[in-house]
Amino acid sequence: MKNLWDDGEAERLVADYAKKGVTRDLALRFYTTRLLGGEPRLVLHGGGNTSCKTKVTDLVGDEWDVLCVKGSGWDMGVIEPAGLPAVKLAPLLKARSLGRLSDEDMVALQRANLIDPASPNPSVETLLHAFLPHKFVDHTHSTAILAIVDQADSEALCKKVFGVKLGFVPYIKPGFDLAKAAAEIYDADPSVEGLILDKHGIFTFGDDARQAYGRMIHYVTVAEDYVAANGKPPAARAVLPRKLAKPEDIAPALRGAVAVSRGEGRFDRMISDFRTSEAILDFIASEKIADYAERGVSTPDLSIRIKTGPMALPAPDAESEYKSVIRQHVEKFAADYRAYFETNDALDDVARTMLDPMPRLTLVPGLGMFGHGRTVKDAKIASDVGEMWIEAVRGAEAIGDFRPLAKSDLFPLEYWSLEQAKLASNKPKPLTGQVMLVTGGAGAIGAATAKLFAANGAHVVVVDLDADKAADAAKKAGNNSIGVGADITDPAQVRAAFDKAVATYGGVDILVSNAGAAWEGRIGELDDAILRKSFELNFFAHQSVAQNAVRIMLEQGTGGVLLFNASKQAVNPGAKFGAYGLPKAATLFLSRQYALEYGAEGIRSNAVNADRIRSGLLTDAMIASRSGARGVSEKEYMSGNLLGQEVTAEDVAQAFLHQALAERTTADVTTVDGGNIAAALR
Repeated sequence: MKNLWDDGEAERLVADYAKKGVTRDLALRFYTTRLLGGEPRLVLHGGGNTSCKTKVTDLVGDEWDVLCVKGSGWDMGVIEPAGLPAVKLAPLLKARSLGRLSDEDMVALQRANLIDPASPNPSVETLLHAFLPHKFVDHTHSTAILAIVDQADSEALCKKVFGVKLGFVPYIKPGFDLAKAAAEIYDADPSVEGLILDKHGIFTFGDDARQAYGRMIHYVTVAEDYVAANGKPPAARAVLPRKLAKPEDIAPALRGAVAVSRGEGRFDRMISDFRTSEAILDFIASEKIADYAERGVSTPDLSIRIKTGPMALPAPDAESEYKSVIRQHVEKFAADYRAYFETNDALDDVARTMLDPMPRLTLVPGLGMFGHGRTVKDAKIASDVGEMWIEAVRGAEAIGDFRPLAKSDLFPLEYWSLEQAKLASNKPKPLTGQVMLVTGGAGAIGAATAKLFAANGAHVVVVDLDADKAADAAKKAGNNSIGVGADITDPAQVRAAFDKAVATYGGVDILVSNAGAAWEGRIGELDDAILRKSFELNFFAHQSVAQNAVRIMLEQGTGGVLLFNASKQAVNPGAKFGAYGLPKAATLFLSRQYALEYGAEGIRSNAVNADRIRSGLLTDAMIASRSGARGVSEKEYMSGNLLGQEVTAEDVAQAFLHQALAERTTADVTTVDGGNIAAALR
């Protein structure tokens, strides 16, 4: 592993932070912390921690010896001053004399001694950093180190690889007991330059930031070199089917299988992140991949991300039914997880709530792997973790036999009381885990709907004829939404848009079929080509997108929602608007046909009947034309309803959201027009 220390960069950072009143020691602490955090083979997504012992002055001018240590939730790769809260050192050191200290009391002790009470909780390994005498302490979960420690004879192997330069600490759950044990091992030989934590990772330390960082890189490199020099051939590869299914062929079924049922047709859905590479494919092709997955995670820290380990599926045969294979494996994983929870939970009388039993990482030989999470971010984290799990297991198997921490020892960390409290306080948004696709998504109604659904937790696929405008609308919607350019009157382009949704998120749960355009003319004199063109966009395109949505929803098996923009013209035709109203009336009937035929599969279908919404369809020019024809002002025309108020695109978006959330409503038509008795359904 390359040492990335750069004198020029370090000094530039020191100078920049000096302007903000940050000392040289802390500036260099930030510098090396970021160097460590930027390397995924060392730490991932909030893992690892660093510290610096220094002095600070509080608000009343008193100076304190403190430990600045990484705060909970901070990513080392982007650490800022707020991410290294200062804790008074003396009380931490005094705690070493205690016989025991519960996790809750340990956190209380650390919080009670924060210089800034608004700081995040200091790391669970704060006391370990405090009990070591060095000014700078670094901790990572290096995959190369894990290859060494995830062995049955890990202590003997560590002595062989590192000699007497690193102390060896048997596995103990992070917290007070580990801190005391590590300090005692250091005290027995203060000449060591670091500590190996069995099944866990590595600590290095030094008198300055450069020395502690340099030692980390040095010993990780020693481990890498040992694995490279002593590796044995990998296990034999499994035989793949003659014809493999494609990722998009199996993604919806897999996503549906890992959704958590809340009963009565309700589900907490997952987002899927597909990942593949030559390295991934090479490793998961092993005939032993299911065995490796069953053994567990390479370091206990990963249990927070991928539970007790990955789920391995057999390679998908495109010429045979695979959906049931997925279901069987997911059911087995969930049953094994429940047994793991019940067995370990019964060992004491602590009250715990079982987490959902679904896998967070699925390995599919021949294709790659899927990370699963309630959000895109969580799914991508699971995939990132999967790549590092593969690297650690590959290294461990190359030099011996991958033997990570027993699952019974994972349980206290996965079900750490403070982690349980954090999870209990996390309230997902109503559409968290769901994927919505909206057509005409760059228009006024489509963009407003995309933004509202994203704000309520959905990841949105904004489809529009103009790809650049679709991308812009998706960016404004936020929540990792994407834009897709497509002519929805072309079935091939519609299919491609849905394939993009599957490739990005794993499936689709909500369709807002919104795109449309209006052509004017008296029906008896209307050019036949115009009427057919209108039907292509205002009816057949709705059918095309609905068919694709239903195709995916049926594969997922978790229901779904079809929402159609039917328009007031569907029930209250306007003069010279027949070319628009006729296909819209057919679309209204279409929405009810879907409700009738797919309700048994949990797929709901509703429509919105909106009128006079400023949009690409009802332009300023058209508003001027229609109001002039009626002899009223534009304001009077737009607010010509029972409420006397103009109706906006945001009002229509609210109606779509209501229909998406109304779990027991289907075949509904919601009117959004401020009140027009002539257009009211009866």
